[in-house]
Amino acid sequence: MEIVPFGGWERNARLVCNDVELIVTLEVGPRVISFGAIGGPNLFVVHQGDAGQTGGDHFRGYGGHRLWIAPEEAKRTMQPDNDPVEYTMDGDAHVFTARPDTYHTQKEIRIRPEPENDRFVLEHRIYNHSPYELELAAWTPTQCVGGEVIFPQAPYETHEQRLLPARPLVLWGYSKMQDPRWTWGDQVVRLRHSSDPEPQKVGALVAQGYAACWQEGGLFLKRFACEEGAVYPDMGCNFETFTRDDMLEIESLAPMEIIAPNAYTEHTEVWYLVRGERPPTDDAECAKWLAALAESRPLA
Repeated sequence: MEIVPFGGWERNARLVCNDVELIVTLEVGPRVISFGAIGGPNLFVVHQGDAGQTGGDHFRGYGGHRLWIAPEEAKRTMQPDNDPVEYTMDGDAHVFTARPDTYHTQKEIRIRPEPENDRFVLEHRIYNHSPYELELAAWTPTQCVGGEVIFPQAPYETHEQRLLPARPLVLWGYSKMQDPRWTWGDQVVRLRHSSDPEPQKVGALVAQGYAACWQEGGLFLKRFACEEGAVYPDMGCNFETFTRDDMLEIESLAPMEIIAPNAYTEHTEVWYLVRGERPPTDDAECAKWLAALAESRPLA
């Protein structure tokens, strides 16, 4: 680890795993504000109006990867992360801890580079410092510069094979399934970034536990859990994707959990950067391609 300037902030932690690097803000956040191949482009967006800013009591977007609380509500979810972050080590984990917010919750991201597996493991914790139980879910959105998010559909089964639903697909009031940024394949769903400022979003229960954002700089592959029988937020979503003109977001969510006082909930993502790959245009081939990449890059 080294402390480096980035994006207008003087103090940021740079972590390296083989030939991939990520940068975590220390003056605000914690935010993973940059991710990509060493010497290559940053796959994460940095909102220039917020870059280098610190302090204040209003929420700033900043960009990059953050830890949020679901279900979304303006006051509890959009707590400002404008203060300095405490950086410590716990074994081989780099630990980035924010100050407790006005709702007595505290966010922490623990990052382990695993060179032997060519990946970063990110453990996200939300601590309850209040005297009461809290019910919430950890939610980890990542804002990418652009490209295309791809996530798998539920495996095909005939009516005779399965009478019950396969998984929820959740729409927001502004979701438009005929928007040209969507491609609704039988085996994968794609959401493309464009200059259109109107937002689009869907959520789903992705039992396969993977999704990806492809850009010219590489494929950002996220692995995350899907716990059978768990109650997920937003009508049962462990995955969501969102876009507008300034970014394309790839998000995973943990199950709803009741957190006792002085306890915490934890949600893990595993990140891989895959280069030299391009998503096939054919739906079935794309599904097969993405599944093969994920199978060789596990969550555990």
